[in-house]
Amino acid sequence: MTRAAGTGAGEQRPRTHLLTGAGSGIGAELARSLHARGDHLVLLARSQARATELADTFPGAFTVVADLAHPDSLELPDLDPLDSVLHVAGVVDLAPVAEQTTAQLREHVDVNLVAPAVLTRLTLPQVRAARGTYVFVNSSAGLDAKPAWSAYAASKFGLRGFADSLRGEEVEHGVRVTTVFPSRTATPMQEKVHEQEGRTYDPAQWIDPGVVAETVLHVLDLPPGATIPEVTLRPVKPFGG
Repeated sequence: MTRAAGTGAGEQRPRTHLLTGAGSGIGAELARSLHARGDHLVLLARSQARATELADTFPGAFTVVADLAHPDSLELPDLDPLDSVLHVAGVVDLAPVAEQTTAQLREHVDVNLVAPAVLTRLTLPQVRAARGTYVFVNSSAGLDAKPAWSAYAASKFGLRGFADSLRGEEVEHGVRVTTVFPSRTATPMQEKVHEQEGRTYDPAQWIDPGVVAETVLHVLDLPPGATIPEVTLRPVKPFGG
């Protein structure tokens, strides 16, 4: 997918963002905001059916079928130039280590860590060309691991390390790298977590996903010469688990 760098002298081209996880939660809020302001979207979908849904929801978006659970199979079309890559998709399935299956562990690592790493490598030439930005939507579990969260936390700790290394490597190319650490956010994933924990889910207690999306937009809209390496978001109400 190649497009012109502008439409005329002194005019800026719309920015293009590759986004995972646009089907729900934080990713959907972020896609809506970017689409509403006229930016170009490249949306990854795990199946053709989901790609069709996303294309209907975000007219004009370019969809790519890519299953993050199988990172060895990930391929991308020509996306030059690419102003940002927004890693939002993720999976969580709570289990204590004693009961955790190899398949559960592998899915967490593949979707939450290996797939973002592969997509980053595949898009580096295009992001370098645009002096663009990578945003990794991580989790507070990537900073502090709780019981039963070992697989998820391990994948998110790894994602933080990957982003830190990428940031140091790419600064000479003008590429900015930000990790966002939201705590519990009112998304379908959080509802699933509450069910697994045996808790009553009240979305009003947790961070609005739109707030996380606004934080990512702030990162993307920073002027040249400034960057936010990491930002943590927490609900006002303290939570002990």
